[in-house]
Amino acid sequence: MKFKFKSTSLFAAALLTSLSAFAADIDTAALKHRVDDKDAPIVYMTTDISPAGLMKAYEALGRVPTGKVAVKLSTGEAGNNHYLQPSLIKELVQKFNADIVECNTAYGGSRASTAMHRQTIKDHGFDQIAKVNIMDENGGMEIPVTGGKHLKSDLVGKNLADYDFMMVLSHFKGHAMGGFGGALKNISIGVASANGKNRIHTAGMSDEVGTFATIANGAFMSNSSDEHNAFIESMAEAASAVSDYMGKGEKMLYISVMNNLSVDCDCDGDPSKPDMHDIGILSSLDPVALDQACVDLVYAAPDGASLIKRMESRNGPMILNHAEEMGLGHKNYRLVSLDK
Repeated sequence: MKFKFKSTSLFAAALLTSLSAFAADIDTAALKHRVDDKDAPIVYMTTDISPAGLMKAYEALGRVPTGKVAVKLSTGEAGNNHYLQPSLIKELVQKFNADIVECNTAYGGSRASTAMHRQTIKDHGFDQIAKVNIMDENGGMEIPVTGGKHLKSDLVGKNLADYDFMMVLSHFKGHAMGGFGGALKNISIGVASANGKNRIHTAGMSDEVGTFATIANGAFMSNSSDEHNAFIESMAEAASAVSDYMGKGEKMLYISVMNNLSVDCDCDGDPSKPDMHDIGILSSLDPVALDQACVDLVYAAPDGASLIKRMESRNGPMILNHAEEMGLGHKNYRLVSLDK
């Protein structure tokens, strides 16, 4: 069965402009990990990339955030406009009087220090819709990794302790080192403090910011090295630690938006232009199933070649295998359309 996915394009922070853009014809029967098993986790999907579509994707999950709510997303590097626009997420964020949460980066750029990061947040309009908490502004805290091959603990932003529930809003796209960025990367690298990011990049060898580019003669920058693969698996281990910390995942939910599908991340200040159509919004209570469904949709899309090449060249899908091994979720999923 084939569906023609439709989406709206987002060009301004305060305005949604519908251009009646048509997404690729995708044969959902070709999704490799889609199953009919009633015990498999559900991934919901709508092709409506709009505030209403985002709300529909949230409501389908049936899990209502309680207490103090954190919304984890990327606020985007200066020069990049592919990040989730405040106009798209405003209604959902404000529904729960939630804080947007971020951590500083470990690679330089416009978000490497709290002061620069806050300026970028302001420039991108996020502080106009919610309070933004840079969680490692006052340092980090250790949370345990259970059953990890590389990490014994995860170093996250200290202010994570302020929250009772985390809503994970991810922009699915490519990534220069990880191959792709989705829910798992958002709660691993994204929740880690600047020093914690370095720990993940070096598979536990160093917390010193910047060392992942020089350790082992740059082996961590080689996409085929054992060190690189250890980095990919370390992201899965850090994600598992965050899920365990948030009530074994019971105090989390995940929504991913598949638009502006560049091979580069929102952390890139000069990203490649997207060369494939927008696809839709997906949601799940299982982050592994959600990321796998997004990956499967890219593979099934007739215009996904560039992003597929990026994912495979960085061994990106390895994160899904290790996350499943860690017990964080399942790669097989049921896909449920929210479109009429």
